[in-house]
Amino acid sequence: MKSLNKVLLGSATLLAAITLAACGKSSSDSTTSDSKTVSGTVKLWVDTTKVPYYKTIVKDFNKEYPDVKVTVTQSPNGSANAKTDVGKDPSKAADVFEVANDQLGSMANQGYINPLSPAATKAVKKNNVAVASEAVTWDGKMYGYPTSQQAQTLYYNKAKLSADDVKTWAGLTAKGVVATDFTNAYNFYPVFLSAGTYLYGKNGETLKGTDANTAAGVAAMTWFAQQKSNKGVMQTSNALNQLKSGNAAATLDGPWDSANIKKILGDDFAVAPYPTINVGGKDVQMQAFLGVGCFAVNSNTATKNQKAAATLAQYVTNKKSQLVVYKHSGAIPVDKAAQASSTVASDPVAKAVITMSQEGYSTIMPKMTQMATFWNLSAPLINGAYTGSIPAAQYQAKLDTFVSAISKAN
Repeated sequence: MKSLNKVLLGSATLLAAITLAACGKSSSDSTTSDSKTVSGTVKLWVDTTKVPYYKTIVKDFNKEYPDVKVTVTQSPNGSANAKTDVGKDPSKAADVFEVANDQLGSMANQGYINPLSPAATKAVKKNNVAVASEAVTWDGKMYGYPTSQQAQTLYYNKAKLSADDVKTWAGLTAKGVVATDFTNAYNFYPVFLSAGTYLYGKNGETLKGTDANTAAGVAAMTWFAQQKSNKGVMQTSNALNQLKSGNAAATLDGPWDSANIKKILGDDFAVAPYPTINVGGKDVQMQAFLGVGCFAVNSNTATKNQKAAATLAQYVTNKKSQLVVYKHSGAIPVDKAAQASSTVASDPVAKAVITMSQEGYSTIMPKMTQMATFWNLSAPLINGAYTGSIPAAQYQAKLDTFVSAISKAN
């Protein structure tokens, strides 16, 4: 999914040192030491564009931990593909790597990563917003150090649309044109969630917990179909070009594109949480998927380097590090103190994303291994309803097939 490839989206206060247990899924949880006498050699993988400023973060790290040698390099295929890259040969992968939270379940099940220690878990919960802690938890244990959050918001041209116009989908599309893409399930599957269905249950970890094949799911399919004749909705694979040309006045996008959209709209730039939509005759909040970027420690890291690797993972996700990353990339922090900083608190994009991270506005991206099947099947389902290639008479049957396919054990 191309949107997920962008995705990548807390921090913990620096604990003096952390010791990971022996390699593999069967090893014990990591533990924490009060000593700052940490040494070792660690490789850190981050997305290509982030290498320069993570090198700066590592320089600060080395002021406190001079005996840890850290090499910062780009992930082979980006954090969105960490599971695949690490899985090729865990023994040759980086000791600490950036990864999207939706991959943690599969990586934990395959033994690529170990859960955090009780002390590290406590620190993450204390210092980060609750949704970040929840996002990096799988089967009751925390497997990542959260660093940022990403949820799509509504960007719009305030010369063409008012703040009141964009509060509802009906108002938005009556006054202007929203450019978007119904072939992208990351954008539109959450309409099913807005309608009242669940994806892998309330906790996102229940194999048989998807109920899109209900009356609520049919209502979501009907909403997609209605947008085809909505003159205020433009189907496009390049919404930013439509904004730039003036053909569109709004789009649904994430914080990763905020800098580009600011350049396009200039003084007319504005951003807001998603509007409400009418599904099945009810006005409900339009939801988005919530992704949380994090760092995990390779369980195959050599024993002598485990403490150094875990210490680094916690440092690069602390408040100071998150603010450095925010300054350079716009990635929204999940550390409570970082969010309260004047820079973040006054940022309209950050405020919109933080609003979207609240309950009722978004759903945390599930960490189920079956999500690969979900992405393959959900996009044609949504686009089929939008284009009309799936007629209303087939909605129920198509939804039954979809739910059955994504509910099978791998």
